[in-house]
Amino acid sequence: MKSFGIYTLANDVVYDQLVALLNSIEVNVSTDIPVCIIPYDNRLEKVKQEIITRKNVTLFENKSAIKTWDNFVNQFWEAHSRARDSKLSRPAWYQGFVHRKFAAFDGEFDKFVFFDADSLAMKPLDDIFEKLDEYDLVFNDWEHKKPRELTELDLSIIEEITGLTEDEIRPKLHCDSFFGSKKSLFSANQLEEFKKRAIERGEVEWVRSKSWWSSSGLFSYMTFPGNLKIFNFTRSNKGQERTGNCADADPFVNINNVLYNEEGLKPIHRIHYMNYSSSDFAKLCLGRDANIRYKHEFLHYRFLKEPDKKPQQLQPPNLLTKTNEFLDKIVKKVKLKFM
Repeated sequence: MKSFGIYTLANDVVYDQLVALLNSIEVNVSTDIPVCIIPYDNRLEKVKQEIITRKNVTLFENKSAIKTWDNFVNQFWEAHSRARDSKLSRPAWYQGFVHRKFAAFDGEFDKFVFFDADSLAMKPLDDIFEKLDEYDLVFNDWEHKKPRELTELDLSIIEEITGLTEDEIRPKLHCDSFFGSKKSLFSANQLEEFKKRAIERGEVEWVRSKSWWSSSGLFSYMTFPGNLKIFNFTRSNKGQERTGNCADADPFVNINNVLYNEEGLKPIHRIHYMNYSSSDFAKLCLGRDANIRYKHEFLHYRFLKEPDKKPQQLQPPNLLTKTNEFLDKIVKKVKLKFM
């Protein structure tokens, strides 16, 4: 058993993001920290080839744990009113495997930090591992600050059922794109208890219908009850620890290819490229421009070990490409609306 390490979730679709993340971990966290990749699905040919080249990177092999989480999550969402009332079966993209990141709780590291693959590590993780001496879960996200109507857990339902106030509920809300925790935090018996409460007591409805398949909403539900000790850097009493992390929303300053919070030049744990598609990153790596903030930082880490392959210039899309991409977006929006 290893005392600490990093997990991420990936397959060949996010290969470019994975390589960039691994390179950023080597440079900004440690060259020796072990990294374990949890397979999103079986599309792993390029991932496995990449692992061969890295002494400290492995593939998560506990298939039993992955199956346990698959079964738990599918039964959880199938109990939701959105699933029961739908005239159509769950759309294919709602049956994805983002939740497999939770198999980290059944992995080999006593303490770990999970990074979504569409992230870049920006500093060492010592402060997180130190916090895990005192806390069960450590986060660094602003989920708790979302407007009331946008939180993935329905505050009104929870207030009515539990008697808790909004101020008491909000500290329990968090994301699942980046977190530190410990092995075996959730046992098989606990998952059964979660499922029993969610189905028999209707607590599955705590997760809003618009985000009924959200792994982040599920994670907040799982950590809501009990005596788990949670720390979120964005709620720290130390202002230096409260930073942004989202590429599409927060302003950062680049100093030698390390990003800092623009206000106060605070060190950030990671930059998260949420809301950008893997296809846009693939375009960047082929030298085609894409509307991604901090794209040059991504390219720096993606081609850190292959500088000769890094695009020297990004070609803007022509009119035909723009038109096709616009139409693709329209089609996707229509599908989402009707499904």
